[in-house]
Amino acid sequence: MAQKVLVVDDEAMVCEVVSRYLALEGYEVKTAGDGAEALRLARSWQPDLLVLDLMLPVVDGLAVCRTLRGETRIPIIILTARGEEVDRIVGLEMGADDYVVKPFSPRELVARVRAVFRRVGDTPNAAPGEVLRFNGLTINAANRAVDLAGRAVELTAKEFDLLHYLAAHPSQVFSREQLMDSVWDYSYAGDASTVTVHIRRLREKVEADPTRPRFIKTVWGVGYKFEEPA
Repeated sequence: MAQKVLVVDDEAMVCEVVSRYLALEGYEVKTAGDGAEALRLARSWQPDLLVLDLMLPVVDGLAVCRTLRGETRIPIIILTARGEEVDRIVGLEMGADDYVVKPFSPRELVARVRAVFRRVGDTPNAAPGEVLRFNGLTINAANRAVDLAGRAVELTAKEFDLLHYLAAHPSQVFSREQLMDSVWDYSYAGDASTVTVHIRRLREKVEADPTRPRFIKTVWGVGYKFEEPA
């Protein structure tokens, strides 16, 4: 069965071009021109991935992202205007997995979509049935589930990828650029703040005190590492 992608943009030409390129890759595609229609289709059609422009009529893209993230963990790639870093960061904070800056190449966007699906279906460095356990934190690669002290932790696709990658290499320090290359799975053209935002969101979900993390440590001037608490 073809994977389903919902493309949301108020520019009909963008929707048409992106849909054509995605369809050529074998994806089933539907489009929406405003935020209200995006929410309706996301709930009724249940896509496997959402490409979401932030500048939308009726309901803006940030509101759509925030609402859907409270209902589903499907990957969300946001589209932002060049130079709109604040919107990009806010979108990532609300749970978007990745972003593409307008104007963009349709081939670039297809590569991002392909990379996200590849990550969701093939967790990096995971052996079949692999389960990582660290002092109350359990990371199950087979079903992409995380448990903290008996409580299920809801992570987005990219949050899980990042946590699993760090935990699979305990005590190893990675720069933000290395994490982009390894976790985002392509030659990443974005800025390093993407990793910073995802690290912050992860800490809010798996650390008892995100300001004093036990698992995900900052190595100042270098990057991040995962450590099991003593």
